[in-house]
Amino acid sequence: MNNPMSADVLAQAVAAATQTHAIVFGPGAVRSTGELFAHQFPGASALLVADQNTYAAAGDEVLASLRAAGVGLAGQPYVFPGKPTLYCSYDNTVTIKQRWQQDPDAVVVAVASGTLNDLVKLAAGELGRAYLEVCTAASVDGYTAFGASIEQDGFKITHPCPAPVALVADTTVMADAPARLTATGYGDLIEKIPAGADWILAEEVGVEPILSQAWDMVQPASRAALGRPEQIAAGDHDAIAELAQANLLSGLAMQAAQSSRPASGAGHLFSHVWEMEGHGLSWDPPLSHGFKVGIGTIASCALWQACLALDLRTIDLDRVVPTIGDDDALVARCQRLLSDRIRPAALAQSRQKLVTGAAHRAHIERLVERWPSVQQRCREQLIGPDEVVRRLAMVGAPHHPSQIGIDAARLQRTYLQAQLIRSRYTILDALAELGLLEPMVRDLFAPDGFWGRNPWPAN
Repeated sequence: MNNPMSADVLAQAVAAATQTHAIVFGPGAVRSTGELFAHQFPGASALLVADQNTYAAAGDEVLASLRAAGVGLAGQPYVFPGKPTLYCSYDNTVTIKQRWQQDPDAVVVAVASGTLNDLVKLAAGELGRAYLEVCTAASVDGYTAFGASIEQDGFKITHPCPAPVALVADTTVMADAPARLTATGYGDLIEKIPAGADWILAEEVGVEPILSQAWDMVQPASRAALGRPEQIAAGDHDAIAELAQANLLSGLAMQAAQSSRPASGAGHLFSHVWEMEGHGLSWDPPLSHGFKVGIGTIASCALWQACLALDLRTIDLDRVVPTIGDDDALVARCQRLLSDRIRPAALAQSRQKLVTGAAHRAHIERLVERWPSVQQRCREQLIGPDEVVRRLAMVGAPHHPSQIGIDAARLQRTYLQAQLIRSRYTILDALAELGLLEPMVRDLFAPDGFWGRNPWPAN
Protein backbone atom coordinates (compact mmCIF):
# COMPACT_ATOMS: atom_id res chain seq x y z
CA MET A 1 0.00 0.00 0.00
CA ASN A 2 1.53 3.28 -1.09
CA ASN A 3 0.60 5.10 2.06
CA PRO A 4 3.45 5.51 4.54
CA MET A 5 1.05 6.87 7.14
CA SER A 6 -1.06 3.71 7.29
CA ALA A 7 1.22 1.96 9.80
CA ASP A 8 1.27 5.00 12.08
CA VAL A 9 -2.49 5.51 11.81
CA LEU A 10 -3.19 1.89 12.69
CA ALA A 11 -0.64 1.89 15.53
CA GLN A 12 -2.30 4.95 17.08
CA ALA A 13 -5.73 3.34 16.72
CA VAL A 14 -4.55 0.09 18.32
CA ALA A 15 -3.12 2.12 21.22
CA ALA A 16 -6.59 3.61 21.77
CA ALA A 17 -8.41 0.26 21.47
CA THR A 18 -9.35 -1.76 24.53
CA GLN A 19 -9.30 -5.35 23.24
CA THR A 20 -7.04 -5.61 20.18
CA HIS A 21 -3.38 -5.18 21.11
CA ALA A 22 -1.52 -5.72 17.84
CA ILE A 23 -2.15 -5.57 14.09
CA VAL A 24 0.17 -6.54 11.24
CA PHE A 25 -1.09 -4.84 8.07
CA GLY A 26 0.20 -4.76 4.52
CA PRO A 27 1.23 -6.93 1.57
CA GLY A 28 2.73 -10.21 2.73
CA ALA A 29 1.55 -9.68 6.32
CA VAL A 30 0.32 -13.28 6.51
CA ARG A 31 3.94 -14.41 6.69
CA SER A 32 4.19 -12.65 10.07
CA THR A 33 1.34 -14.64 11.64
CA GLY A 34 3.61 -17.03 13.54
CA GLU A 35 5.81 -14.27 14.94
CA LEU A 36 2.77 -12.29 16.06
CA PHE A 37 1.18 -15.36 17.64
CA ALA A 38 4.35 -16.29 19.54
CA HIS A 39 4.68 -12.74 20.88
CA GLN A 40 1.04 -12.41 21.96
CA PHE A 41 0.53 -15.97 23.23
CA PRO A 42 3.93 -17.27 24.37
CA GLY A 43 3.97 -21.02 24.87
CA ALA A 44 0.44 -21.57 23.55
CA SER A 45 -0.46 -23.94 20.75
CA ALA A 46 -2.53 -22.81 17.77
CA LEU A 47 -5.81 -24.26 16.53
CA LEU A 48 -6.45 -23.08 12.99
CA VAL A 49 -10.09 -22.60 12.00
CA ALA A 50 -11.06 -21.77 8.42
CA ASP A 51 -13.48 -22.67 5.69
CA GLN A 52 -12.54 -24.14 2.33
CA ASN A 53 -12.47 -20.71 0.68
CA THR A 54 -10.47 -18.90 3.34
CA TYR A 55 -8.10 -21.82 3.75
CA ALA A 56 -7.41 -21.72 0.01
CA ALA A 57 -6.70 -18.00 0.29
CA ALA A 58 -4.20 -18.11 3.16
CA GLY A 59 -4.35 -21.32 5.19
CA ASP A 60 -1.12 -22.95 4.00
CA GLU A 61 0.85 -19.73 4.45
CA VAL A 62 -0.52 -19.28 7.97
CA LEU A 63 0.44 -22.83 8.93
CA ALA A 64 3.94 -22.39 7.45
CA SER A 65 4.39 -19.16 9.38
CA LEU A 66 3.27 -20.75 12.65
CA ARG A 67 5.63 -23.68 12.19
CA ALA A 68 8.53 -21.37 11.27
CA ALA A 69 7.97 -19.46 14.52
CA GLY A 70 8.06 -22.67 16.56
CA VAL A 71 4.37 -22.53 17.43
CA GLY A 72 2.86 -25.92 18.22
CA LEU A 73 -0.35 -26.94 16.48
CA ALA A 74 -3.37 -28.30 18.32
CA GLY A 75 -4.17 -31.05 15.87
CA GLN A 76 -5.30 -30.64 12.28
CA PRO A 77 -6.95 -27.43 11.10
CA TYR A 78 -10.73 -27.38 11.46
CA VAL A 79 -12.03 -26.46 8.01
CA PHE A 80 -15.72 -25.84 7.37
CA PRO A 81 -17.21 -26.47 3.93
CA GLY A 82 -17.15 -23.51 1.59
CA LYS A 83 -20.96 -23.27 1.48
CA PRO A 84 -22.42 -24.75 4.66
CA THR A 85 -26.14 -24.43 5.13
CA LEU A 86 -27.02 -21.36 7.18
CA TYR A 87 -23.33 -20.61 7.51
CA CYS A 88 -23.84 -17.90 10.12
CA SER A 89 -25.90 -20.24 12.31
CA TYR A 90 -25.19 -20.42 16.02
CA ASP A 91 -24.87 -24.19 15.53
CA ASN A 92 -21.51 -23.53 13.89
CA THR A 93 -20.37 -21.53 16.92
CA VAL A 94 -21.25 -24.57 19.02
CA THR A 95 -19.17 -26.71 16.67
CA ILE A 96 -16.17 -24.42 17.12
CA LYS A 97 -16.59 -24.44 20.90
CA GLN A 98 -16.72 -28.22 21.01
CA ARG A 99 -13.55 -28.56 18.95
CA TRP A 100 -11.79 -25.86 20.97
CA GLN A 101 -12.68 -27.51 24.27
CA GLN A 102 -10.72 -30.58 23.18
CA ASP A 103 -7.59 -28.39 23.46
CA PRO A 104 -8.40 -25.97 26.29
CA ASP A 105 -4.93 -24.40 26.30
CA ALA A 106 -4.93 -23.67 22.56
CA VAL A 107 -5.54 -20.28 20.97
CA VAL A 108 -7.66 -20.23 17.82
CA VAL A 109 -6.21 -18.68 14.68
CA ALA A 110 -9.23 -17.78 12.56
CA VAL A 111 -8.42 -17.56 8.87
CA ALA A 112 -11.65 -15.91 7.96
CA SER A 113 -13.83 -13.39 6.26
CA GLY A 114 -16.69 -11.71 8.08
CA THR A 115 -19.05 -14.57 8.88
CA LEU A 116 -16.47 -17.05 10.12
CA ASN A 117 -14.83 -14.28 12.13
CA ASP A 118 -18.14 -13.72 13.91
CA LEU A 119 -18.56 -17.44 14.61
CA VAL A 120 -15.09 -17.67 16.15
CA LYS A 121 -15.52 -14.38 17.99
CA LEU A 122 -18.69 -15.58 19.67
CA ALA A 123 -17.14 -18.95 20.53
CA ALA A 124 -14.17 -17.14 22.08
CA GLY A 125 -16.46 -14.84 24.04
CA GLU A 126 -18.60 -17.66 25.42
CA LEU A 127 -15.53 -19.68 26.41
CA GLY A 128 -13.69 -16.64 27.81
CA ARG A 129 -10.71 -17.22 25.54
CA ALA A 130 -8.56 -15.09 23.26
CA TYR A 131 -8.06 -15.58 19.54
CA LEU A 132 -6.05 -14.23 16.61
CA GLU A 133 -7.73 -13.18 13.36
CA VAL A 134 -6.25 -13.49 9.86
CA CYS A 135 -8.44 -11.43 7.51
CA THR A 136 -9.02 -12.74 4.00
CA ALA A 137 -11.28 -10.03 2.52
CA ALA A 138 -12.01 -6.32 2.93
CA SER A 139 -15.63 -7.23 3.58
CA VAL A 140 -16.54 -5.87 7.03
CA ASP A 141 -15.53 -3.56 9.86
CA GLY A 142 -16.37 -6.38 12.26
CA TYR A 143 -12.87 -7.86 12.30
CA THR A 144 -11.81 -5.37 14.95
CA ALA A 145 -15.23 -4.67 16.46
CA PHE A 146 -16.76 -6.22 19.54
CA GLY A 147 -19.96 -8.19 19.02
CA ALA A 148 -20.96 -10.86 16.50
CA SER A 149 -24.04 -11.10 14.27
CA ILE A 150 -25.15 -14.73 14.29
CA GLU A 151 -28.34 -16.47 13.16
CA GLN A 152 -30.31 -18.19 15.89
CA ASP A 153 -33.82 -19.64 15.50
CA GLY A 154 -34.24 -18.10 12.06
CA PHE A 155 -33.19 -14.57 13.02
CA LYS A 156 -29.85 -12.79 12.93
CA ILE A 157 -29.02 -10.98 16.16
CA THR A 158 -25.94 -9.29 17.59
CA HIS A 159 -24.31 -11.08 20.52
CA PRO A 160 -21.87 -9.26 22.82
CA CYS A 161 -18.33 -10.67 22.66
CA PRO A 162 -14.80 -9.21 22.53
CA ALA A 163 -12.68 -8.44 19.48
CA PRO A 164 -9.52 -10.44 18.65
CA VAL A 165 -6.42 -9.83 20.73
CA ALA A 166 -4.30 -9.68 17.57
CA LEU A 167 -4.99 -9.43 13.87
CA VAL A 168 -3.21 -10.01 10.58
CA ALA A 169 -4.43 -8.17 7.49
CA ASP A 170 -2.53 -9.16 4.35
CA THR A 171 -3.64 -6.59 1.81
CA THR A 172 -2.62 -8.78 -1.14
CA VAL A 173 -4.80 -11.63 0.10
CA MET A 174 -7.68 -9.22 0.77
CA ALA A 175 -7.39 -7.53 -2.62
CA ASP A 176 -7.47 -10.91 -4.35
CA ALA A 177 -10.72 -11.92 -2.62
CA PRO A 178 -13.90 -12.22 -4.72
CA ALA A 179 -15.19 -8.82 -5.87
CA ARG A 180 -18.52 -9.52 -4.11
CA LEU A 181 -16.76 -9.47 -0.73
CA THR A 182 -14.98 -6.21 -1.50
CA ALA A 183 -18.30 -4.68 -2.58
CA THR A 184 -19.95 -5.69 0.69
CA GLY A 185 -17.09 -4.05 2.60
CA TYR A 186 -17.69 -0.87 0.61
CA GLY A 187 -21.41 -1.04 1.49
CA ASP A 188 -20.58 -1.39 5.19
CA LEU A 189 -18.16 1.53 5.06
CA ILE A 190 -20.26 4.04 3.13
CA GLU A 191 -22.77 4.30 5.99
CA LYS A 192 -20.08 5.97 8.11
CA ILE A 193 -20.89 9.19 6.22
CA PRO A 194 -24.55 9.59 7.28
CA ALA A 195 -23.67 7.98 10.62
CA GLY A 196 -21.39 10.97 11.14
CA ALA A 197 -24.30 13.30 10.42
CA ASP A 198 -26.43 11.46 12.97
CA TRP A 199 -23.66 11.92 15.53
CA ILE A 200 -23.40 15.63 14.73
CA LEU A 201 -27.15 15.91 15.28
CA ALA A 202 -26.94 14.04 18.59
CA GLU A 203 -24.18 16.36 19.77
CA GLU A 204 -26.02 19.51 18.75
CA VAL A 205 -29.14 18.57 20.71
CA GLY A 206 -27.15 17.53 23.77
CA VAL A 207 -27.75 13.77 23.55
CA GLU A 208 -24.27 12.43 22.84
CA PRO A 209 -21.07 14.45 22.36
CA ILE A 210 -18.68 13.58 19.56
CA LEU A 211 -15.53 11.84 20.80
CA SER A 212 -12.85 13.47 18.68
CA GLN A 213 -10.42 10.56 18.86
CA ALA A 214 -12.98 8.05 17.61
CA TRP A 215 -14.31 10.50 15.00
CA ASP A 216 -10.81 11.06 13.64
CA MET A 217 -10.19 7.32 13.45
CA VAL A 218 -13.27 6.76 11.27
CA GLN A 219 -14.22 9.77 9.19
CA PRO A 220 -11.04 10.83 7.29
CA ALA A 221 -10.04 7.27 6.40
CA SER A 222 -13.58 6.34 5.36
CA ARG A 223 -14.01 9.38 3.16
CA ALA A 224 -10.66 8.76 1.46
CA ALA A 225 -11.38 5.08 0.79
CA LEU A 226 -14.93 5.72 -0.37
CA GLY A 227 -13.66 8.30 -2.85
CA ARG A 228 -12.02 5.59 -4.98
CA PRO A 229 -14.91 3.44 -6.27
CA GLU A 230 -13.52 3.28 -9.81
CA GLN A 231 -10.17 1.93 -8.60
CA ILE A 232 -11.86 -0.51 -6.23
CA ALA A 233 -14.05 -1.77 -9.07
CA ALA A 234 -10.92 -2.28 -11.18
CA GLY A 235 -9.35 -4.41 -8.42
CA ASP A 236 -6.62 -1.88 -7.64
CA HIS A 237 -4.67 -3.30 -4.69
CA ASP A 238 -3.89 0.07 -3.11
CA ALA A 239 -7.53 1.19 -3.24
CA ILE A 240 -8.76 -2.08 -1.72
CA ALA A 241 -6.05 -1.89 0.94
CA GLU A 242 -7.30 1.61 1.80
CA LEU A 243 -10.83 0.21 2.08
CA ALA A 244 -9.56 -2.57 4.34
CA GLN A 245 -7.69 -0.13 6.55
CA ALA A 246 -10.72 2.14 6.90
CA ASN A 247 -12.87 -0.78 8.00
CA LEU A 248 -10.25 -1.89 10.54
CA LEU A 249 -10.06 1.66 11.90
CA SER A 250 -13.82 1.71 12.22
CA GLY A 251 -13.82 -1.36 14.43
CA LEU A 252 -10.96 0.00 16.53
CA ALA A 253 -12.85 3.26 16.99
CA MET A 254 -15.79 1.31 18.38
CA GLN A 255 -13.44 -0.28 20.88
CA ALA A 256 -12.00 3.10 21.84
CA ALA A 257 -15.46 4.62 22.28
CA GLN A 258 -16.90 1.48 23.92
CA SER A 259 -19.83 2.00 21.57
CA SER A 260 -20.75 1.40 17.94
CA ARG A 261 -21.75 5.08 17.63
CA PRO A 262 -18.61 6.07 15.65
CA ALA A 263 -19.50 3.61 12.90
CA SER A 264 -23.26 3.13 12.95
CA GLY A 265 -26.18 5.46 12.37
CA ALA A 266 -29.69 5.29 10.94
CA GLY A 267 -28.48 3.51 7.81
CA HIS A 268 -27.31 0.55 9.86
CA LEU A 269 -30.69 0.39 11.58
CA PHE A 270 -32.34 -0.55 8.29
CA SER A 271 -29.99 -3.51 8.03
CA HIS A 272 -30.65 -4.45 11.66
CA VAL A 273 -34.41 -4.53 11.05
CA TRP A 274 -34.03 -6.81 8.05
CA GLU A 275 -31.57 -9.04 9.88
CA MET A 276 -33.88 -9.30 12.87
CA GLU A 277 -36.62 -10.34 10.44
CA GLY A 278 -34.34 -12.96 8.87
CA HIS A 279 -34.40 -11.32 5.43
CA GLY A 280 -31.98 -12.92 2.96
CA LEU A 281 -30.65 -15.36 5.52
CA SER A 282 -31.52 -18.45 3.48
CA TRP A 283 -30.16 -17.11 0.20
CA ASP A 284 -27.11 -18.70 -1.41
CA PRO A 285 -24.93 -16.92 -0.55
CA PRO A 286 -26.81 -15.27 2.34
CA LEU A 287 -27.55 -11.58 1.81
CA SER A 288 -24.56 -9.83 3.32
CA HIS A 289 -24.62 -7.24 6.07
CA GLY A 290 -22.78 -4.74 3.87
CA PHE A 291 -25.27 -5.07 1.01
CA LYS A 292 -28.15 -4.35 3.38
CA VAL A 293 -26.25 -1.45 4.95
CA GLY A 294 -25.56 0.03 1.52
CA ILE A 295 -29.30 0.20 0.79
CA GLY A 296 -29.87 1.59 4.28
CA THR A 297 -27.32 4.29 3.48
CA ILE A 298 -29.26 5.37 0.41
CA ALA A 299 -32.43 5.47 2.50
CA SER A 300 -30.75 7.50 5.24
CA CYS A 301 -29.12 9.97 2.84
CA ALA A 302 -32.42 10.45 0.99
CA LEU A 303 -34.12 11.37 4.26
CA TRP A 304 -31.26 13.64 5.28
CA GLN A 305 -31.39 15.40 1.91
CA ALA A 306 -35.05 16.22 2.46
CA CYS A 307 -34.42 17.27 6.06
CA LEU A 308 -31.71 19.76 5.16
CA ALA A 309 -34.35 21.81 3.35
CA LEU A 310 -36.57 22.08 6.44
CA ASP A 311 -37.13 25.35 8.27
CA LEU A 312 -37.98 24.25 11.80
CA ARG A 313 -38.81 27.79 12.86
CA THR A 314 -42.23 27.20 11.33
CA ILE A 315 -42.96 24.36 13.77
CA ASP A 316 -45.89 25.12 16.12
CA LEU A 317 -44.59 23.64 19.38
CA ASP A 318 -47.94 24.12 21.12
CA ARG A 319 -49.45 21.83 18.50
CA VAL A 320 -46.60 19.30 18.28
CA VAL A 321 -45.86 18.59 21.95
CA PRO A 322 -49.29 17.17 22.89
CA THR A 323 -49.35 14.88 19.82
CA ILE A 324 -46.17 12.90 20.51
CA GLY A 325 -47.64 10.77 23.24
CA ASP A 326 -46.33 8.86 26.23
CA ASP A 327 -45.28 5.31 26.96
CA ASP A 328 -48.74 3.99 26.02
CA ALA A 329 -48.40 5.59 22.61
CA LEU A 330 -44.94 4.06 22.22
CA VAL A 331 -46.27 0.62 23.09
CA ALA A 332 -49.05 1.06 20.53
CA ARG A 333 -46.56 2.10 17.85
CA CYS A 334 -44.36 -0.92 18.54
CA GLN A 335 -47.46 -3.13 18.46
CA ARG A 336 -48.43 -1.73 15.07
CA LEU A 337 -45.02 -1.84 13.42
CA LEU A 338 -43.00 -4.69 14.92
CA SER A 339 -43.36 -8.45 15.01
CA ASP A 340 -43.78 -10.34 18.26
CA ARG A 341 -40.18 -11.55 18.02
CA ILE A 342 -38.70 -8.05 17.73
CA ARG A 343 -41.10 -6.02 19.86
CA PRO A 344 -39.97 -6.67 23.47
CA ALA A 345 -36.30 -5.80 22.88
CA ALA A 346 -37.21 -2.83 20.69
CA LEU A 347 -39.61 -1.46 23.27
CA ALA A 348 -36.91 -1.61 25.94
CA GLN A 349 -34.52 0.24 23.63
CA SER A 350 -37.09 2.88 22.67
CA ARG A 351 -37.99 3.58 26.26
CA GLN A 352 -34.38 4.60 26.90
CA LYS A 353 -34.79 7.59 24.59
CA LEU A 354 -38.45 8.43 25.20
CA VAL A 355 -38.90 12.03 26.33
CA THR A 356 -42.36 13.37 27.21
CA GLY A 357 -44.06 16.41 28.66
CA ALA A 358 -41.98 19.43 29.67
CA ALA A 359 -38.73 17.58 29.00
CA HIS A 360 -39.89 16.83 25.49
CA ARG A 361 -40.75 20.46 24.84
CA ALA A 362 -37.34 21.57 26.12
CA HIS A 363 -35.68 18.99 23.92
CA ILE A 364 -37.37 20.05 20.71
CA GLU A 365 -36.88 23.72 21.56
CA ARG A 366 -33.16 22.98 21.61
CA LEU A 367 -33.47 21.05 18.36
CA VAL A 368 -35.17 24.00 16.68
CA GLU A 369 -32.57 26.39 18.09
CA ARG A 370 -29.64 24.27 16.95
CA TRP A 371 -31.11 23.28 13.59
CA PRO A 372 -29.24 25.92 11.51
CA SER A 373 -25.95 24.65 12.93
CA VAL A 374 -27.05 21.04 12.27
CA GLN A 375 -27.84 21.97 8.68
CA GLN A 376 -24.51 23.70 8.13
CA ARG A 377 -22.39 20.93 9.64
CA CYS A 378 -24.32 18.09 8.04
CA ARG A 379 -24.28 19.63 4.57
CA GLU A 380 -20.50 19.51 4.84
CA GLN A 381 -20.59 15.95 6.16
CA LEU A 382 -23.07 14.25 3.86
CA ILE A 383 -23.10 13.05 0.29
CA GLY A 384 -26.34 12.89 -1.65
CA PRO A 385 -28.31 9.68 -2.16
CA ASP A 386 -27.76 9.77 -5.93
CA GLU A 387 -24.00 9.80 -5.33
CA VAL A 388 -24.33 6.86 -2.93
CA VAL A 389 -26.23 4.99 -5.66
CA ARG A 390 -23.52 5.79 -8.21
CA ARG A 391 -20.70 4.62 -5.98
CA LEU A 392 -22.42 1.42 -4.91
CA ALA A 393 -23.22 0.58 -8.52
CA MET A 394 -19.63 1.29 -9.50
CA VAL A 395 -18.20 -1.24 -7.02
CA GLY A 396 -20.78 -3.88 -7.89
CA ALA A 397 -22.96 -3.59 -4.76
CA PRO A 398 -26.77 -3.49 -4.78
CA HIS A 399 -27.90 0.09 -5.32
CA HIS A 400 -31.69 -0.20 -5.29
CA PRO A 401 -33.87 -1.96 -2.68
CA SER A 402 -35.37 -4.20 -5.35
CA GLN A 403 -31.96 -5.80 -5.81
CA ILE A 404 -32.09 -7.17 -2.27
CA GLY A 405 -35.75 -8.17 -2.36
CA ILE A 406 -37.18 -5.13 -0.54
CA ASP A 407 -40.30 -3.66 -2.11
CA ALA A 408 -41.51 -0.07 -1.71
CA ALA A 409 -44.08 -0.83 0.98
CA ARG A 410 -41.55 -2.73 3.06
CA LEU A 411 -38.93 0.00 2.76
CA GLN A 412 -41.45 2.66 3.77
CA ARG A 413 -42.36 0.59 6.82
CA THR A 414 -38.68 0.01 7.64
CA TYR A 415 -38.10 3.75 8.05
CA LEU A 416 -40.62 3.69 10.92
CA GLN A 417 -39.40 0.39 12.37
CA ALA A 418 -35.77 1.51 12.35
CA GLN A 419 -36.58 4.39 14.67
CA LEU A 420 -37.81 1.96 17.31
CA ILE A 421 -35.24 -0.82 17.53
CA ARG A 422 -32.25 0.93 19.14
CA SER A 423 -31.72 3.58 21.80
CA ARG A 424 -29.31 5.43 19.47
CA TYR A 425 -30.47 8.96 18.58
CA THR A 426 -30.53 9.62 14.83
CA ILE A 427 -32.34 11.79 12.30
CA LEU A 428 -35.24 9.33 12.61
CA ASP A 429 -35.68 10.32 16.26
CA ALA A 430 -35.44 14.06 15.59
CA LEU A 431 -38.25 13.78 13.06
CA ALA A 432 -40.31 11.53 15.35
CA GLU A 433 -40.02 14.09 18.17
CA LEU A 434 -41.29 16.78 15.81
CA GLY A 435 -44.16 14.65 14.57
CA LEU A 436 -42.61 14.73 11.10
CA LEU A 437 -41.26 11.24 10.57
CA GLU A 438 -44.27 9.63 8.93
CA PRO A 439 -45.12 12.60 6.64
CA MET A 440 -41.46 13.04 5.63
CA VAL A 441 -41.20 9.35 4.77
CA ARG A 442 -44.45 9.50 2.76
CA ASP A 443 -43.03 12.43 0.82
CA LEU A 444 -39.97 10.34 -0.15
CA PHE A 445 -42.31 7.88 -1.89
CA ALA A 446 -44.44 10.54 -3.59
CA PRO A 447 -43.91 11.00 -7.35
CA ASP A 448 -41.50 13.90 -6.82
CA GLY A 449 -39.76 12.32 -3.80
CA PHE A 450 -36.48 10.43 -3.98
CA TRP A 451 -38.05 6.98 -4.14
CA GLY A 452 -40.80 8.23 -6.44
CA ARG A 453 -38.05 9.31 -8.85
CA ASN A 454 -36.29 5.97 -8.42
CA PRO A 455 -39.16 3.52 -8.80
CA TRP A 456 -39.24 -0.23 -8.45
CA PRO A 457 -39.11 -2.15 -11.73
CA ALA A 458 -42.44 -3.37 -13.06
CA ASN A 459 -43.14 -7.06 -12.50
